[in-house]
Amino acid sequence: MIVRNLETEEVRRRWYIAHGGGMATMLFDGTELQGILFLAHAVLKPNRVLEPHIDPYEEIYYIIAGQGLMQVGDDEQQVTTGDAIWIPYGVSHSLVNNGTEDCLVLVTAAMPKRDFRTESTL
Repeated sequence: MIVRNLETEEVRRRWYIAHGGGMATMLFDGTELQGILFLAHAVLKPNRVLEPHIDPYEEIYYIIAGQGLMQVGDDEQQVTTGDAIWIPYGVSHSLVNNGTEDCLVLVTAAMPKRDFRTESTL
């Protein structure tokens, strides 16, 4: 069993600037994980923006606390505590903290499954 906490030394030294406006740290990554790519904890301060970007995997953002304006592709929606947002592989996305408190987000990523419906059979 591996247990990580935001106060764990290994997690504390992994903080980085995320997409121009947030701070994030990896709780787990490919060092330990076998199926998913990572689990990160992100903090977006009020009036800060995770700039639009495209990742080479699919993601789920889960809002732990706070709120923001989430854009995924052409869709834009207000999100808040308890919302889980699916971001498909290769789709542009961004998040603006338009609230007055920190927006705390758990982010997980994985490679999309193969679409067996489009594969031919021999």
